[in-house]
Amino acid sequence: MKFTLLTSLSLLCAISTPGIAAQRPEQPNVILILTDDLGWQDVKCYDIDAPSPMETPNIDALAQKGVMFWQGYSPAPTCAPTRCAIMSGKHPARAQKTHVVGGAPPTPYNKLQHRMMAPWYSGRMPENEVTLAKVLQHNGYTTGHCGKWHMAINHNAFPQPKDQGFDWSRHNLGITKLMKPNRLTGFATSRADDPYRLDENGFAYHQNSEDALTFVKENKDQPFFLYYATWLVHTPIQTRNERLLKKYCKKLGVELPQKPNEWNGEGQSNPFYCAMVEELDYYVGQLIQYLETTDDPRWPGHTLSENTYIIFTSDNGGMEKHPGEIITDNYPLDRGKISAMEGGTRVPLIITGPNIQAGVQSDVMVNGLDFYPTILTWTGADLPSDKQLDGCDIAALLANNPTDPSLVKESDGSPRDTMVWHFPNSIALESTIRVGDFKLVRNYDHVDNPRTPELELFQLYQSKEGKQQRIDIEEAQNLAEQMPEKAMAMNQKLSEILTEMEASYPYFNPATRHKLQHKESVCSVTSHQQVGNQVHFQFEEHGAKVLRAQLIYTLNGGHRYEEWFREPAELKANQTVTAKLPNGTTHYVLNLIDENNFLVSYPEMLDRKAASKEKYSTKALAVDR
Repeated sequence: MKFTLLTSLSLLCAISTPGIAAQRPEQPNVILILTDDLGWQDVKCYDIDAPSPMETPNIDALAQKGVMFWQGYSPAPTCAPTRCAIMSGKHPARAQKTHVVGGAPPTPYNKLQHRMMAPWYSGRMPENEVTLAKVLQHNGYTTGHCGKWHMAINHNAFPQPKDQGFDWSRHNLGITKLMKPNRLTGFATSRADDPYRLDENGFAYHQNSEDALTFVKENKDQPFFLYYATWLVHTPIQTRNERLLKKYCKKLGVELPQKPNEWNGEGQSNPFYCAMVEELDYYVGQLIQYLETTDDPRWPGHTLSENTYIIFTSDNGGMEKHPGEIITDNYPLDRGKISAMEGGTRVPLIITGPNIQAGVQSDVMVNGLDFYPTILTWTGADLPSDKQLDGCDIAALLANNPTDPSLVKESDGSPRDTMVWHFPNSIALESTIRVGDFKLVRNYDHVDNPRTPELELFQLYQSKEGKQQRIDIEEAQNLAEQMPEKAMAMNQKLSEILTEMEASYPYFNPATRHKLQHKESVCSVTSHQQVGNQVHFQFEEHGAKVLRAQLIYTLNGGHRYEEWFREPAELKANQTVTAKLPNGTTHYVLNLIDENNFLVSYPEMLDRKAASKEKYSTKALAVDR
């Protein structure tokens, strides 16, 4: 009785003492760590077949503190569309932001070599987008960004983070700045004047990491949202840590290349990349350690980590190689970055925070699009009524049972079992849909192409009594011919979803040197005229009927960040087209698409390879003033 009375009095005093918060603050902190090109098999705790040589003790420890998802996905297989999707809550197909850079007239990469070209896609997230940062900012949060941005046509182009809802922003490259003259020179030292000086643990000073710590230190006395976009482990593949480089050479049994910027060793044998992954782990560990050892000013007696949600993931799958260098291997997953196959979209995903069970491994499908609605629930932030989100709120899943897929609900209340990726770009030219255990791949470059089937169907898993058995996550056994009805049904569902999102699709290239049926039947434009802000075109059909017309225009022709937009043009009788030039247009191009999905541009545009040296506006029609 005496013990109970004393305990009760102590609790009462604690509750009534000024400055002591009896309850957790209502608005938790949120940190989103978005790594760059980190593959599913690059993190040690994700070992599934062969052990990863990378050492990631801090990320592994983070997984033990929360939920580790084995089927976490990025919204896209490349950087910019994933970043825009996470921050806007919009699927890349709906946002017309399906690849990096963008904002250019649709043209093939190489006019003669490539059979197809990507559609027009946006160069950036719109300035008026209701981003996650804006919503949190309006609900009392201090919002910070550090590291990579790349949600515009260029890293430094408009709009920047402070245009999109961030109070604070820094983007120093730190140790990822290109080493010159090559990556075997310029290693960090212990000298006081070395900008990358080694710390007491032998790791180089990394400004990107310091920026993340600075934001938390400066804003820990108020609810904050930190979007920590690491530059690691994107190219250039290099390390300023000579000790780590030698460590992985020894561990892997390899020698440094005679040509410093080449690496031809297969699999996960690149010591430069392995060192980069361990560096990433170290800097993430610094942030986590600070949260775990620093008192929360808003909740005395508790540390910051006790009231902070952390999402750790990657913007896309691992970049397996680039010219002259093998970087990593996503095996057993197929392919990697720049492909919507599993290796390009399945990513590490770890989530920790208040009331999230520790040490859980989950097979529930989760997507980066889910972060926006989930963070709104965690923070109690209100979403504008007209804002549409394409992800699902997984807060209930995380709080109740992270292994129960039925807790992930669509807007109509039904359990989610479907995800879609749309990547009509690069050499991939594909859309994919995952429905339960099965995944369908639709290849657009299949016409007159015996090497590429139109549809591929894979059974990734077999679910029985709530448990999944791995079947073909390698996507090695195409079942489309064995299960034609299932393939057709999934393809139809994919079409319905993409149609609802008004997705854009790739076009055939009439200038290709390769055999392609109907390319001789495309139309030609015979004349054009501008009258005020109206433009008129006359064209001739040569066997294929023209079905659609588009005006591609720019408001800043010749500018360093020349950016192009798309508007529909009006097809009229007698093979004519009219369009209205938006105010401020400096240059424009007409696109005609025929019944065989060939695109003809007038004037003929530079291919993308040539456009790397010359502006599109040099070939486009200039506006008469």
